[in-house]
Amino acid sequence: MRCVYRESLYECGDYLEANIYPVYSRGLSRAKKRKATPDCQQKLNEKNAERKLIRLANANFTEKDLKIELTYSPEHNPETDDEANRQLRNFLRRVKRYRDSHGLTPLKYISVTERGKKKGRYHHHLIMSGEISLFDLVQLWGLGIVGTDILQFNENGLADLVIYMMKQPRNSANEKRYTRSRNLVEPEPRQRDGRIIKREAVELAKDTENVRAYEKLYEGYFFAGAQIVMNDVNGGVYIYARYYRKEAAFCKKRTLSRACSSAGRTSRNINTRN
Repeated sequence: MRCVYRESLYECGDYLEANIYPVYSRGLSRAKKRKATPDCQQKLNEKNAERKLIRLANANFTEKDLKIELTYSPEHNPETDDEANRQLRNFLRRVKRYRDSHGLTPLKYISVTERGKKKGRYHHHLIMSGEISLFDLVQLWGLGIVGTDILQFNENGLADLVIYMMKQPRNSANEKRYTRSRNLVEPEPRQRDGRIIKREAVELAKDTENVRAYEKLYEGYFFAGAQIVMNDVNGGVYIYARYYRKEAAFCKKRTLSRACSSAGRTSRNINTRN
């Protein structure tokens, strides 16, 4: 069975995601494909969903946009998931109307709802369009505390923040992990086959600290890191590598201040007056 290595490249703003993996052509005979166990398949689905959301975040948001956490005062805490989701939808509608009436850019957002394990308190994590003040967000929320900060990018873009947001376990496999606005740009992969041969893929997989070898693959990008999976069945090497553009906005600021993760603490909290 003939094998070539394929590159699926996602350009997401200042960031590049490179997936390098084997593609097999059909031969006269083929071994029976193993079916993944439910646990393995679920983990794979979750990892794919996480990577897709990272691409969406990096492609659609900039350092002018915001990370937001909405929490509820005790008297307003929802009793059910449906009620919490309804309150979030109402808030987003109010934000959209505010932006429209003030001539701001259309609302873009990604949101994840989390329920505390100990007290069952709901809160919402969002990545959202900027150009709106904390005072206005507090007035538009009106149900508790608003925490907000500008988005901070590092070598992996907003990956740290997305992983932090996605940590909430789901109650069922069919439960949606996040919601998003429909106007987000979805990066489409650019694919090419045969530029990387198996021997080269194996060498890359042996040493994910070999920055020079990884940066030779994609001109104009710095290497951020890679994850490797070795398939014991077909001997294939699967590489998931992350890059950032040499002219990335956060790179220009590194001489003034150290780039930091977006998954840090909320900068300010303000209580809503009811």
